[in-house]
Amino acid sequence: MERIDKIIASQGKYSRSDVKSLISKRRVTVDGVVVKSSSEKADAEKHTICIDGMPLTIKKNIYLMLNKPKGYVSATEDKEHQTVLELVPEDYAGRELFPAGRLDRDTTGLMIITDDGVMAHNILAPKKHVQKVYHVTLDIPVTAEMQKGFADGVELNDGVCKAAGLEITGEYTATVTLKEGRYHQIKRMFGCFGAKVTALHRTAMGDLYLPDDLTEGHCRELTADELNKLQQIK
Repeated sequence: MERIDKIIASQGKYSRSDVKSLISKRRVTVDGVVVKSSSEKADAEKHTICIDGMPLTIKKNIYLMLNKPKGYVSATEDKEHQTVLELVPEDYAGRELFPAGRLDRDTTGLMIITDDGVMAHNILAPKKHVQKVYHVTLDIPVTAEMQKGFADGVELNDGVCKAAGLEITGEYTATVTLKEGRYHQIKRMFGCFGAKVTALHRTAMGDLYLPDDLTEGHCRELTADELNKLQQIK
């Protein structure tokens, strides 16, 4: 059993003071009974909590998929730049969300924002070797030499990279598949071949793909199927 104000506030839409106001106006019920005090307790799994007659859906964790645009840093706060959390709707403001992993400020595409630390660890742990797919644009033509080099393992100043997939999709474009996540890895790998990455866009993590209908700068909760694919990363 937990305090009703804590249960409602944990879902992010309402602050504790907001909940107190709702209760004072007799807008909150538990199993049809009007709640008279914020200190009353309920079991979120057994009782039906309603606000203005609408049942409150209790979610232990939130999983958001973001199509990250350029210019945002993958952090919860930053003194110089906008963060990806600024793209999250206000309805989630009360939850302790954070980006699961990072994309460079000038990199776009698929990001997961959550408050589930265990899931985030499964995505980020180096030993998990979670496959990530990127669409890359270069300033010079993509070559077969690059393709072979990626397959063999490019040597950087911090060691040899694991073999990576490189599919040539155009004169200046390619799809790169990584199973590790070193600092600026793709940019550094192409730099070994005298190429500069001019655009980098992540399209997939494991079996989870960025949908075509999620426009840049927007996010939404994962569907049940998408969440299942994310949770399979163990």
